[in-house]
This record gives sequence, C-alpha cells and structure tokens, in this order.
Amino acid sequence: MAPRGRPTRLNPGTTPPPVTDTHTTTSVTSAQLQAMIDEGVTAVLAARATTRNGDDSHTSGTGVRRNERAVRECTYQDFMKCQPLFFRGTEGVVDLTQWFERMETVFRISNCTVENQVKFATCTLMGIALTWWNSHARTVTNEVAYAMTWSDLKKKMTTKYCPRNEIKKIEAELWNLKVKGTDVVAYNQRFQELALLCDRMFPEETDKIERYVGGMPDLIYSSVVASKPKTMQEAIEMATELMDRRN
Repeated sequence: MAPRGRPTRLNPGTTPPPVTDTHTTTSVTSAQLQAMIDEGVTAVLAARATTRNGDDSHTSGTGVRRNERAVRECTYQDFMKCQPLFFRGTEGVVDLTQWFERMETVFRISNCTVENQVKFATCTLMGIALTWWNSHARTVTNEVAYAMTWSDLKKKMTTKYCPRNEIKKIEAELWNLKVKGTDVVAYNQRFQELALLCDRMFPEETDKIERYVGGMPDLIYSSVVASKPKTMQEAIEMATELMDRRN
C-alpha cells in the first residue's frame, strides 16, 4: 500500500484508467448565440432608459448631462442694489402709490422670495412711517409682523396714510377720469395710480377693464370694446396702439 499523501505508482505494462472530463461541452447554434446577444443588448438599453427617465433634471433628451445653474436666493444687498424707493409717510397718496409700484418691480427683478418681501420692503421706511412700523412690530412681535403678506401690508399702509376722505376723493376722480385730447399715455398712468388705491371698486378684473375703457375718447372707444380685452394689459396695449395710429 502506497504511503498516504503520495501518488500511486503503476506497475510496468499496466494501462492507466481513462480520464473523465468533468466539464460538459454544449453545442450552441448561431441562432441561439444571436438570440443571447440580442437579449443582452435589450437589457442594457432598458437600464439606460430607466436611468435617464429617473434623472430628468440632469439629462437632456439625448442622454447628455445638463449643467444646471442653482438660483441664488435674493439677499438684502441684492434687493437694495435694485434701488427701491424710500417712504417717510408724509408724501401723500401719489407717492405711496409710486412706492408700491416701485417695490413690486424690485421684487421681480431681484427675485425676492415671498417670505422676505415685507421684511425687505419695511427697511425702506423712514421718519414717521418707520416709527409706525416699529410700533406695530413691537405690538404683535416681529415674527407676526414679518409673516404678513405684501398684499396685507399694502392694505394696512393705505388705511394709515390714505384717510377715508382722501380715498373718497380718489374714487371720485377715478370714476370720472377720461382721456384728455389724445393723451392716452397720461390717462394710462393716472388710471393705474388711482386703481392701486381703489381695489374695492373693482371686485373683478372685468370691472376694472370696463371702467378703463369707459374713459376712452369716442374715436377709439368702439374699437377697444370690439377687441374684447380679457386683461388690463390687453386693454392698455390696444388703446395705446389705436391712438398711435390715429396720431
């Protein structure tokens, strides 16, 4: 018997046993091979499509990754660079209206967030207007004061700096406002200034359009009405264009 761990030596003339192959050879036809390749390609394409659809924010329709620019939040410095107007509380109705208009323009061009509108806008108050705002903030706390919406701030300031008798005068002027001669540009400006302070006169946009068109001169009135403007901007553009053609 051969020692353990050493191979057995065969006697001379002995035929070694046949070697058994442990691997089975499988015959694959060309058609089967092509089917396997096609299946693999289909799987790869499906995986790519899933990845692309699941990450649309980073890829274009061609599968090329897009370079996106993060929009930076408007800071107070960004806001002030857009040159908002200051308001002291002694300038009167027209200046308050202009302050409102300019502030809304600055909100747009500076990308000021809704959450920061009142906080940044009230930083432009000066004199008695600033004293009034600080008193209000102390009464309701800063958190509540700055949580106010821009629309609510406008209403509060209109109530404070446009006494009821003044509002009545403005409403009367707006109700009787008409284009003088052919100066529709001046009419547009004055109408918009007054309309900002007379929201209660126009529950719907159509009410404001009707009053605006009512101030048009006869030579363009019918044409503006026939155009059936759906917004104030459409009405203003149509009236201005028609008057320019007449002049």
